[in-house]
Amino acid sequence: MASLAQQFGGLKCPPLSTVENNKFSTASKNHCYTVLPRKRSVISAAAVVIANAQTRERMKLKEMFEDAYERCRTLPLEGVAFTIDDFHDALEKYDFNSEIGTKVKGTVFNVDANGALVDITAKSSAYLPLREASIHGLKHVEEAGIVPGLREEFVIIGVNEADDSLILSLRNIQYDLAWERCRQLQAEDVVVKGKVVGANKGGVVAVVEGLRGFVPFSQVSTKSTAEELLEKELPLKFVEVDEEQSRLVLSNRKAMADSQAQLGIGSVVIGTVQSLKPYGAFIDIGGINGLLHVSQISHDRVSDIATVLQPGDTLKVMILSHDRERGRVSLSTKKLEPTPGDMIRNPKLVFEKAEEMAQTFRQRIAQAEAMARADMLRFQPEWVDP
Repeated sequence: MASLAQQFGGLKCPPLSTVENNKFSTASKNHCYTVLPRKRSVISAAAVVIANAQTRERMKLKEMFEDAYERCRTLPLEGVAFTIDDFHDALEKYDFNSEIGTKVKGTVFNVDANGALVDITAKSSAYLPLREASIHGLKHVEEAGIVPGLREEFVIIGVNEADDSLILSLRNIQYDLAWERCRQLQAEDVVVKGKVVGANKGGVVAVVEGLRGFVPFSQVSTKSTAEELLEKELPLKFVEVDEEQSRLVLSNRKAMADSQAQLGIGSVVIGTVQSLKPYGAFIDIGGINGLLHVSQISHDRVSDIATVLQPGDTLKVMILSHDRERGRVSLSTKKLEPTPGDMIRNPKLVFEKAEEMAQTFRQRIAQAEAMARADMLRFQPEWVDP
């Protein structure tokens, strides 16, 4: 027993270094469990290392946040290229007055059958309806040159309640310019062309510079009916231009008076037959409507004008007389006949000899006037000094 006790008492576990260097030592084989405390110490050391690393990372982040906070508090704009002035400039550029009547610049970026979408740098796109695209009637905005990429000045005329987008107009701007143009033309007292587009019991409606103006029948130099004047262009002068009252009054007679001032009695002009009446034919001579009375067509009697002339015929006529106040011109082909009746039998010959016959006519007129003046002088009483 003593020897057995001595044997057990003499048992010793090898040092840790021995166990670590010799995993298959006798002590290991004899199940020496003194290695357990060694494992716990290794785990604890590793945990401490990890905890220290996480702590250092947290401290580093904390220092970064504290540094950023301090910079924001003390030097908020350091290193920032976008300044306060830039901010105010941006506000001025993109924040504009959207009240009705305000003019804005915009760029068209899409068009369709009903209008165009316009970028005016607002919170949403603005819309240009077809009816507001031009002062003239259009079927598509592209007819007015409105295509993607076009940059133009528009005026705000309303708001679409469905999406709060703005409604734009070019038509209103063009109306303002048209009224200004008409005032200028009136001041210059010039003759303009106007197309007749309508009529009422008092006169006809003509379009000038995109505006609808009224021409009273008393200011129309022709005897044509309103229906006959529709779609035709008339020379016109401005009588009244009042934008505030939307009142534009025009005169064809005044325009004709200016043109007629250039026509002398005995002048030969080329005209076009406009219409036939029982008493004669109306001839357009460069925008002036003259009357070729049935008695002035030929020396021979003309029972039916239609056998000699037809609407659309081109002919040469001579100015017989004109009333500038009433805007009336009397014409003649009778005075151009080389032989009485040529206008009926051979009108081509009449037109070939027109200038020659007109010259003869003017000479006769001049001779007659000279004789008349001589007679007046001959019969004038002589004054005798007392």
